[in-house]
Amino acid sequence: MKRKGLVQLLFLGGIGVVFASAFGGGCMQGSEADASDPTQADMANGFIGPEACRSCHAQEYTDWTKSDHMKAMMVANDSTVLGDFNNATYTADGVTSTFFKRDGKFFINTEGHDGRNEDFEVKYTFGFSPLQQYLVEAPRGRMQVPRVSWDAKQHRWYHQYPGQNLHHRDWLHWTGGAQNWNTMCASCHSTDLKRNYDEDTDSFATTWTNVTVSCESCHGPGQSHAAFMASDAYAQGERVAGNHLFLHKGLNNVELASTCVRCHSRRSEFSDNPTASYEAFDNYLPALPIPDLYYADGQIRDEVYVYGSFTQSKMYKRGVKCTDCHQPHTGLLLEPGNALCRQCHEPEYDSEAHTFHSGANTPSCVSCHMPTHTYMGNDVRHDHSFRVPRPDQSVEYGTPNSCIACHTDRSDAWAAAAVVRWYGPERAPHYSDRLLAGSRLDQGSLNALLALYGDTATPVVIRATAMHYIAELPDARSVEALRKALHDPSAQVRQESISGLGNFPPDQWAKEVAPLLSDPVRAVRMEAAGVLSTIPAELMQPAWQAAFKPAYAEYLASLHFQSDLSMGSLMLADHYLRKGDPTAERYYLRTLRLDSLANYARFNLASMYNGQGRNADALTILNEAVAVDPGNTRAYYNRALLFAEMERYAEAIPDFEAAERLGAENDRVYINHSALLQYQQQMEKAKSVLDAGLVRFPDSTDLLAEVVGLLIRTGKLKATDPYLLRWQTLSPQDPRLQEMRRYRAQAVNG
Repeated sequence: MKRKGLVQLLFLGGIGVVFASAFGGGCMQGSEADASDPTQADMANGFIGPEACRSCHAQEYTDWTKSDHMKAMMVANDSTVLGDFNNATYTADGVTSTFFKRDGKFFINTEGHDGRNEDFEVKYTFGFSPLQQYLVEAPRGRMQVPRVSWDAKQHRWYHQYPGQNLHHRDWLHWTGGAQNWNTMCASCHSTDLKRNYDEDTDSFATTWTNVTVSCESCHGPGQSHAAFMASDAYAQGERVAGNHLFLHKGLNNVELASTCVRCHSRRSEFSDNPTASYEAFDNYLPALPIPDLYYADGQIRDEVYVYGSFTQSKMYKRGVKCTDCHQPHTGLLLEPGNALCRQCHEPEYDSEAHTFHSGANTPSCVSCHMPTHTYMGNDVRHDHSFRVPRPDQSVEYGTPNSCIACHTDRSDAWAAAAVVRWYGPERAPHYSDRLLAGSRLDQGSLNALLALYGDTATPVVIRATAMHYIAELPDARSVEALRKALHDPSAQVRQESISGLGNFPPDQWAKEVAPLLSDPVRAVRMEAAGVLSTIPAELMQPAWQAAFKPAYAEYLASLHFQSDLSMGSLMLADHYLRKGDPTAERYYLRTLRLDSLANYARFNLASMYNGQGRNADALTILNEAVAVDPGNTRAYYNRALLFAEMERYAEAIPDFEAAERLGAENDRVYINHSALLQYQQQMEKAKSVLDAGLVRFPDSTDLLAEVVGLLIRTGKLKATDPYLLRWQTLSPQDPRLQEMRRYRAQAVNG
C-alpha cells in the first residue's frame, strides 16, 4: 500500500480566498451591514472591513461590488436570493423539494438526515452566477448545502448531480460531510474564516470577519496599512514596501499565484491561520495533476480549479500573471475574445493560416488551447494549462482533445490525421509525452519519468508529479532519483520526494531526509517529520530530535486540523497504524462514523485487528465491507486471506473467485488463490488460476515465476518453455529467472 502523502484532503470550495459572526452555538443574526462591520475583537486581529478601504480606494471598491467575489456568500434576503421561492417545487431522484417564503424568510422543504421531508430555513446565499446555492443550519454548528440549486442563467431549479439517488445516511447526501459548508466550502467564501472544529464533540464554532470575499481576503489585514497611510510618517515621506499589505503591486507571478492558490486550487490546508508567506507550500498542499483529478497528460478532469493547470503552462513558466488576463477587482477578462491573447501573441495566430478554419467555423483561441469542462451542472470552466491539442495522444492514451470537443461526429484518429496534414508528422516536444508514458507504471515508465524530471524545461509541478510516479516503481534508480530530488530548489518537489521515499525501506533514506526537518518550507519539514515518525527506533538518531519535535508537532497539528473530514480522520488513523499505536483503532472507527461508506478504513482496521490476533473482529469488519460495496474486489480478497488464515478454506475459495471475477487489483490475488489450491493438492486448478492471472496481468514476472515453479514441482518440465521465454523477454536480468532455470535443470538431471 502506498503511503499517503502529507494531508491529501482536497477541498471542494471554489471561488474566493481566505475569509466572524460567531457561528457555532448559533449563527449571528443580522443584516448585510452587520457582516461588513468588524467588531473590536476583529480589529484586534487586524481586520477592518471593506468599508474602511472605500474612502481611499473608491474605484477598486466599486469594481469589487461588481465581482463574483463580493457575492460569494451573503445574508439571505430579497436582494440577494435569486431563486424562485414562490411555492415552487422540483423533483429529482425520488425527492420532491418545495421552495417558499414565510414571515419574510426563505425555506426549503426537502428530505432531511432521517429520510423525511422537513422545512429548512435558508440563512445565506452561496455564489451568484452561473448558479446559486443556499445554506441552512444543522446541529453542532454546521451549515449544509442542499443539492438542489438555482440555475441563474436559465432561471430554473436543477439538481447538480442527476441520477444520484442517495440514501439519507450516505456521506454524499446533502446532510452529510460532502456538503458540509464548514469543511468543504467556507474558507473560500468568507474573510478570515476560522473553522474552530472541536474533535471531541464533532462540532464547529466557525467565525469570520466578513461574510463574503472582501479586500482583506487577498490583501491581508488592513489595520496596519490604514494606520500607516494616515500617519505623520507617511505624510512626511516615509515609505514601506507594500505599505503593510500582503498583496500589493510589484509581485511576480509566483508570488501572486501564491495568494490565489488559497482558493483557486484543489488543495489541503494546514491550519486556520495561514502565514503571510509567498511560498504556497507554507500553508497549502495543492493536488498534483494525477488521475483521477486530472487526465494522465495533466488536462483537467475533476473539479480542480486553476492553480494546478496554470502552473503546468508555458505562460506561467515565462512569468505571465493572473492579472495579465483578469482584472483583479472585478475578476473579468481585460479584453474580449481573441483580443486578450493578442496582447502578447502575434496577429498571425488569429488567422486562417494558423487555425485552418474560416468564417463562422473559426474557433477562438481558448476553444482550442483552453478546452472546457462543466462542473456543478452548469458551471463551464477553462483548462489553464494552455496546451496545443494532441489528438495523437488521444489515439494512444485515450486522453481528450479539443478538436473532438467541437467535431463530435469525428474520431481521434481523424483529428490526428488532420494535424499531420497541416503541420507534418513531428510534434513539438511537450512534457505530456513523457508524463503519459510514465503514468502507465510499466516496464518503460521509469526511463520516461527520469528524463522528465531531468529536463529543465519541465514545469515544477510536473517534475513533482514525476516523483510521485517514480515512488510507485520498485527500482534502485527510483530511490536514487527520490534522494537526489530532496535537494531540489522547489518545495513541491522536495515534499513529494520525501513522501515517495516512504514507500522504500527507511535505512535507504532516513539520514538524507533528516536534514529537511529544518527546511524553511512548512510542507517539506512536516512531510519529513511524518515519514521519520514511523521508522524503527534504532534508526532515529538523537541529533535529529531538536528539529524533529517542532516539525512533528506541526505535522500532527495539521492532521488534527483536518479531522472534521472523514479523510482527515482516516489520515490520523493511518499515521497511528504506521507507528504501531493502538490509537489508530479510535480514528478508524471515527472515520466510519463520519462516512459509513469508507471501506478503505475497514480494510486497514481489519488488518490491524488481524495483527492483534482479533480475527473475529477483523472478519466482522470485512463482512461489513462486502455488504457496503459488494462490487469491491479488495473486500473479497482481504476476506479470502483472512478465511485462509483461519483455516476456513471452503469459504476462502469463493472469495478469491469473486475478487478475480470483479477485476483483481493486483497479481497477488491469483498467486494467493493458487497457493491455497496447491495446499489442497488441486494442481490443475492452481495452474489455471495462474494462467488467468497472466491474462489479467500479462507483464507480471511474479506470476510467471509461480507458474514455472508449479510446473517444475509437478514434473511438467517441457511445459515451462513458453513461460521461461516470455519471462526472458520481459525481464532478462531478473535473478529469479536464472535461479528457476537452475532449478529446472536440476529437475531434468535428477
